[in-house]
Amino acid sequence: METAITTHGLTVSYGVNLALWNVSTQIPAGQISGIIGPNGAGKSTLLKAILGMVPTLSGEIELAGAQEHGSKRDQVISSKIGYVPQCNCVDWDFPITVLDLVLMGTFGRLKWFQRPGEKERADAHEALKEVQMQEFADRQIGQLSGGQQKRVFLARAFVQQASIYLLDEPFAGVDATTEKIIMDILYGLRDKGKTVSLVHHDLTTVNSYFDHIILLNKQLVASGPTQSTYTSKNVQAAYGVNSMQIGNVSEDVIDV
Repeated sequence: METAITTHGLTVSYGVNLALWNVSTQIPAGQISGIIGPNGAGKSTLLKAILGMVPTLSGEIELAGAQEHGSKRDQVISSKIGYVPQCNCVDWDFPITVLDLVLMGTFGRLKWFQRPGEKERADAHEALKEVQMQEFADRQIGQLSGGQQKRVFLARAFVQQASIYLLDEPFAGVDATTEKIIMDILYGLRDKGKTVSLVHHDLTTVNSYFDHIILLNKQLVASGPTQSTYTSKNVQAAYGVNSMQIGNVSEDVIDV
C-alpha cells in the first residue's frame, strides 16, 4: 500500500494536557480515510500536527514518502496539502469576499510579492464552480451558511492543486443535502488519485464513506481498511461503550 502520510510515535501536549500519545499510523494514498474517536480523542490535533500547526513533543511525520523539517516541510505542506479547517476557527467578519478567500489558495504557487493574476482568478472561479458556489463569488464570507462556508474552503483547497486533502469535521452543522454534495466532491478527488482524510463523528456512515479508518482515543486504537478495522471490539475500545449503543452490529464488523 502506498502511503501519503506516516506518523511515527507522535506525541502532542497542550501544556499539561496530553492530546496524543505515541501515535504511529498511516494515511494511504489515493483513498478516503476517516479519523474517528470520541470528543477529546486528538482527531483534530492529529491533522494540525501533520500540518505543523501545533508543536510535537516527540515523533516523526513523513509527508509524501519523505521526512521533512523546517522551511522544506512548509514548502511540502503548501504545495501538496489542502486543508479545510473547522468553521469556528475562522473570523467570518473579516472583510473579504468568497473569491478573495479562494484566491488565498493560490499563494503557495506565487513568487514573493506576486499578486494573483488572470490565471489564478480563472482557477478560483473554476474551483467555486466545482463546489457549486460560483454565484457567491462577490459575497462577504460572513454572509454564508455553514454548509456554504465548508464548500468555499474546499474550493480554496482545490486551487492549491494539492495531492492530499485534510478536512476537520467538514459535516459539522451542515444539512444532509450539503453533506452529500461534499462527499460527491471527495469521491471525485479520490477517483482522480487524490488522498483525502477527514475527521468524522457520525458512526452510522463510516462503512459507506471510507476506504480506510483511523480510530483514536489519544492513543491509536486501530487503523486499516474499513471492512476489517471497523469492528465492535475496536469501537468499544475507542469509545468505551458497547457497539450495540451505536448501531446494528454483526459478530465482528459493525454494519449500520
